[in-house]
Amino acid sequence: MNVKRLLERVPADSAAQERAWAVVREAYRAREPARARRPVRLRVAFAVAGVALACAAAALSPPGRAVVNAVRRSIGIEGATPTAFRLPAPGRVLVSGAGGTWVASEDGSLRRLGSWPAAAWSPHGLFVVAADAGGLTTVEPGSGIVHWSLARRNVRLPRWGGTRTDTRVAYLSGGSLRVVAGDGTGDRLLARRVASAAPAWQSERHVLAYATAARAVVVRNVDTGAILAEHRARGRVRALAWSADRKVLAVATTRDVELFQAALPERMSIRFSGVRALAFSPDGSLALLTTHALLVYSSEGVQTLLRVQGRLAGLAWSPDGRWLMSSLPRADQWVFVGRGRVLAVSHVARRLGGADPTLDGWVPGA
Repeated sequence: MNVKRLLERVPADSAAQERAWAVVREAYRAREPARARRPVRLRVAFAVAGVALACAAAALSPPGRAVVNAVRRSIGIEGATPTAFRLPAPGRVLVSGAGGTWVASEDGSLRRLGSWPAAAWSPHGLFVVAADAGGLTTVEPGSGIVHWSLARRNVRLPRWGGTRTDTRVAYLSGGSLRVVAGDGTGDRLLARRVASAAPAWQSERHVLAYATAARAVVVRNVDTGAILAEHRARGRVRALAWSADRKVLAVATTRDVELFQAALPERMSIRFSGVRALAFSPDGSLALLTTHALLVYSSEGVQTLLRVQGRLAGLAWSPDGRWLMSSLPRADQWVFVGRGRVLAVSHVARRLGGADPTLDGWVPGA
């Protein structure tokens, strides 16, 4: 291992971060205005020989990471946008938690749909499926009208997939995985002894990926019951995500992140542990979330977009693929990373009526 790599592993101390921030602040004051460059979009391609991920985000050098930490402290609750805000990109954000299920619109307006602690968007954001210990409920995000409810015990992690007119909802009930049609009919058991990881729908198909308690990742047609592929994960599965082109399944485990071609056994591993959430952008970018960092992956390895001292929670791309959203529960903030900027909105929990709301997705406007 060369000296450069060793130095990269040494975290900058607080004094170094403060000096770096002082330099950046002075340079900012003396700068000449310049037009911001549009970000290059990220794309992903998977071949049998391996995976090539092209990433637009520039890797941060060790001094750059120190500056990011300092900037993060400077945009704490004091420096973040106050309660009144606008989303940095068009669309609607769904969140849920102890304060119930809410929709945040582009103009910053909030609508509470109900007291459910978990929720997910339907395809195209036409409806919301909400869950609690007593069952499932589907509701219109604009009017709040309830369409149907289904009584089941200990319902968790609902996910809605399919086309605009033919959909299915997958959800965990206890230790089992069940599926119901988008109109509330045909509820049935799909698998027993599944892992506590949210299942993932392959875009616009009735094909679902889920993890079993035995650390297998299963790709299955929920209508026919046919198993299309089965992969053995190297660790306990934490998160699953499909690429928008339906060709790549990303699996985050306690050991690493594995990338599978949809129906073949070939895999590629990203030797990076601690990933708790995954998200592919509309154009194929793969974002990774750890407790303290937001990253992307390229053929050159893992690159850091943001590193914080607090705990990050939740991950979602904006519909246009230009912004990544997460949250800092301890700072009571939503955080947006994109266009070479880091934006934050404070006093989130106060407006949503409960601490630590879960980020459930960002979809286009109605």
